[in-house]
Amino acid sequence: MTEPTATRPRRSDATRAAILRAARERFAAEGYDRATIRAIAADARIDPSMVMRYYGSKEGLFAAAAEFDLRLPDLAHVPPNQLGEVLVRHFLDRWESDETMAALLRTAATNPGAAERIRAIFAEQVAPAVAQAAPADLPRRAGLFASQMLGLALTRYVLRLPPMVEMDRADLVAWIAPTVQRYLLGTPSA
Repeated sequence: MTEPTATRPRRSDATRAAILRAARERFAAEGYDRATIRAIAADARIDPSMVMRYYGSKEGLFAAAAEFDLRLPDLAHVPPNQLGEVLVRHFLDRWESDETMAALLRTAATNPGAAERIRAIFAEQVAPAVAQAAPADLPRRAGLFASQMLGLALTRYVLRLPPMVEMDRADLVAWIAPTVQRYLLGTPSA
C-alpha cells in the first residue's frame, strides 16, 4: 500500500508569486511606463523570459499584479451613523497594507488597462458595498464615494502632498468620514 504523498507547492507557484511581488513593488515605485520586464525579473531573481512565459506581456503582468480585493466590510451590520468612519478607516488600512492600489492610481491616468481595472473594482466591489448602505440613487452615491476615496489615495499615497502625508489617521478620519457619510446617506447642499 502506498503512503499518500504530501502536496508540495510547485516551483512554478513560487516563481509566479516572486514575479507578482516584484511587479507590484516596481509598478508602485515607477508606474507602468517606466517599469520594465527586465527590472521586474531582476527583482524576482529570474530570467526575463520567465516573466513572458507566465504572463505573456507587460500588460498581462500588470493586469495580474493589479488584482486588488478591497475586502470591504459587510455594511449591513454597521450602524448607519458610523458608515463614513468605518469605510475611511477600512480604506486607510487597505492602502497602507498593499501598494497595488497606489500602482493602479499612478498608472490609470495614462494606461487604458489600468483605468479599466479601477472601473472594474468600482463596479464589482464598491457599488455592491455602497448598495448595502445606500440603495437609493446608488450610481451617484457610489461615484461620489469613489471620488472621495480615490482622491484621498491619490493625494496621500501617490502624489504624496505634504499636508496629506503628515496628517495622522485620526485627523484624516475626522475630516473625511463626515463627507463620506453625507455622500452615502445625506442630501446635496443647496
